[in-house]
Amino acid sequence: MTDNIVDRRQVLRGVGAAGIASIAGCTGGGGGGSDLPSGKLNLAQAKSPVDLDPIVSNDVPSAEVIDRVFDTLYNYNEDASKVVPILAKGQPETSKNGKRYTVSLKKNAKFHNGDPVTATDVKYSFEAPVKEETENAAEFSMIKSITAVDEHTVQFDLKYPYGAFMDTLVWYVVPKSVREKNKDKFNKKKPVGAGPFKFVDWKEGNYVDLERWGDYWGKPKPNLSKVHMTPVTEPTTRVTTLQNGENDVVKGIPPKMWSTVKNMGNASIESTPGMGYFYLAFNCKKGPTADPKVREAIDYAFSMDQAVKNYVEPVGIRQYAPVPEAVSSAWNFPVDEWKQIPHDKNIDKAKQMLDSNDNVPSDWSPTIIVPPDEKRKQIGITVGNALKEAGYPTNVQQLDWAGFLEKYKTGNPDDYNMYTLGWSGSPDPDGFLYYFFAEPSHGVTDGTFYSKVSDQVIDARKTANHEKRKRLYEEAITTLLEDRAHIPAYNLKNNFGVRNTVKDFRAHSVNQFTLATDYNNVKVNK
Repeated sequence: MTDNIVDRRQVLRGVGAAGIASIAGCTGGGGGGSDLPSGKLNLAQAKSPVDLDPIVSNDVPSAEVIDRVFDTLYNYNEDASKVVPILAKGQPETSKNGKRYTVSLKKNAKFHNGDPVTATDVKYSFEAPVKEETENAAEFSMIKSITAVDEHTVQFDLKYPYGAFMDTLVWYVVPKSVREKNKDKFNKKKPVGAGPFKFVDWKEGNYVDLERWGDYWGKPKPNLSKVHMTPVTEPTTRVTTLQNGENDVVKGIPPKMWSTVKNMGNASIESTPGMGYFYLAFNCKKGPTADPKVREAIDYAFSMDQAVKNYVEPVGIRQYAPVPEAVSSAWNFPVDEWKQIPHDKNIDKAKQMLDSNDNVPSDWSPTIIVPPDEKRKQIGITVGNALKEAGYPTNVQQLDWAGFLEKYKTGNPDDYNMYTLGWSGSPDPDGFLYYFFAEPSHGVTDGTFYSKVSDQVIDARKTANHEKRKRLYEEAITTLLEDRAHIPAYNLKNNFGVRNTVKDFRAHSVNQFTLATDYNNVKVNK
């Protein structure tokens, strides 16, 4: 979730939101039988994958490959409104007041090497990120223990009734015996999954090749016989490869080229709002911005509406809550009320509030740090220019990802007073709010250190009562918006340029895109 983003509940480093999906393959049967169509899809990614092992992978380009090769225990339906079984036989049985989930597995599911998918593999796949202390470990922090009851039954016991546990069950299953033999080989040279496409080859920075697994255990078998993914990092070049036919699908149309692709004649744009959230955040721990009145003054200094209009649309949409619009809609949150909280731009009011505040030195020069992304840089520059107009020359620093990720969560006002960032989450408020505003996340995935709503966010996480969770989230969001711990900015669309020769290609809000599901099966007619 984007050029480069972390998996489901993580920092968005680029063009879209993160990904989980189903799709991949077993021994032999590469292209499948003669009854299956042939067709190769050439797809341009925004960046090169980094890892192909889902246990350690933490970025979107990698997930775009992994999602074709590995099936998940559960997955999201077409509009991400429901979690549906993939390797699981049906919905889990719940007991012990929501603290135990028992999942039955489909008995015909198998991996690309022919081995059956067992409860031992599921247990291993959910435990390995924690045991190996990978960046995905926090996904499973609510799990107390996992038991392989028998070959086809897995039991999850939780530390507390976790309301969003169905989203946690949307996770990849890997073959324990294969991965344990050689983890590096599994990651870089021969990943083995249980989905409709098999891994063929990967030259890092150049391409990834996949082929249809003709013996795929599930339905449907893919119409595509081959998928060739190439990283094309420069957006204009990506669009050119769509225009000249070098690629059939390209990810991430830049705002200035949106109309070019729309009017291309031989291509169209397939898009849907991602499950992401981009925002301006304040250092609420130390320095002038620890004062909510200073944060309110900065809100008066600029117009986020105008900034999004100038630098994000039409590839993204304005967002007024710290969760995506789809989540707000599903939970019936009072977004219309929250839209009234940001102030209209009033430089005189901003200047008066800052000048009269004892926490603001007369020679204050705020620091805003931004990641290596044009849209977020422009949001930072917009705020900086407004503060300069109010009499406070601002230092806007664009850092590389390593530098940014090191600095944005120190809480040190010498490092930053504000920052711009993004996040990809599951279709549940917990997938966002916990990682910003719960105290255990401060200094880990959050640099605001705003703790006023921490108890409400943690209480909402530890109950399965929907109405109670909704009330707690509404109260927490209203408070943090009024205090301006964040000023929400926008959400990006997962968008793709698609040549007219490609049929049934779908963008997905969580999974980026899908190729072979119960609601679409891509074909290429050349």
